[in-house]
Amino acid sequence: MAFKDASSPVLLIGSGKLTYSICVCLLQAQHTVTLVTSDKNQAVNYISAHFHDLSKLIFKGLQSAPEEMTGVNKPGYSIAIAITAEDLAEKRAAIQLMEKNLIADSIIAINTESIPLCTLQEACLYPKRLIGVNWVEPAHVTYFLEIIINGNTDKTLVDILFNNARANWNKDPYLVSHSVSIRAKMFCAMAREAFFLVKNGYASIEDIDRACRNDAGYYLPFSGNFRYMDLMGTYAYGLVMEDLNRELSKDSDIPDFLKNIIGSGGLGMENNQGFYKYENGDAKRWNHLFIQFSYQIHHIIEKYPFNYTKKAATAVKQKILIKS
Repeated sequence: MAFKDASSPVLLIGSGKLTYSICVCLLQAQHTVTLVTSDKNQAVNYISAHFHDLSKLIFKGLQSAPEEMTGVNKPGYSIAIAITAEDLAEKRAAIQLMEKNLIADSIIAINTESIPLCTLQEACLYPKRLIGVNWVEPAHVTYFLEIIINGNTDKTLVDILFNNARANWNKDPYLVSHSVSIRAKMFCAMAREAFFLVKNGYASIEDIDRACRNDAGYYLPFSGNFRYMDLMGTYAYGLVMEDLNRELSKDSDIPDFLKNIIGSGGLGMENNQGFYKYENGDAKRWNHLFIQFSYQIHHIIEKYPFNYTKKAATAVKQKILIKS
């Protein structure tokens, strides 16, 4: 089953800001969305703050057994999307829920950053239609979409998902063909080095954040890593890496100061247990600023398409003029 049009119904399962921002993205694309979530009030508050017309949104309880999900029309869904924690049992339960509420040729898209797609496919009735799809919050603003496939994946379904994401969801998607998230690998490599530098007294947490924000934070939205090295002079980076790579962290465990945060149930701003200390109201203020910043950076990135050419730049400029 393909997306018949941009308004094809979508089954979305999950809770939290990322799930709800995906829902906004889908509603903006004119999909009818059935949202299976544990907290309807939280979902309504988030979604309605970013998209006012909820006439195409249907709610179901996350705790409902699949057979109790009355009103779910199996033939009606060409795709189901699940957002879960990085827990194998939870992901398999979500996949089972979707398989019971979809016909055999519908797409099942599930986020997975540390669990290989092939592992998730092992318990599937139809493993060829399971695709790893990673988003970032706010999903209705960012261009990011990571699609994870392998040799067992139905390429026709991948093309359908990829083309729909680009045409209707305002995404700049990319494919990963070896079962695991490259975004997660790159982030964890950077975080590991940051932990190493703090643990060994090279820099403070604030120093690390300033270094990332005031250097990489400027060029990454414009070019990414490889094009930036081309822009600045590829040769010089190769020489620096030859000397520096042997000094980089190879730690296979997380540092004690992060273990302490995890052990205390640290959720960062949400419960004031993270790398920084926060006051009452800070989480709400920072979240508001982050959404505002996301729209602003989206506008800037839109001016400079990834494959930047005079023709592309002119098309983007005309698009921006029409919007304004």
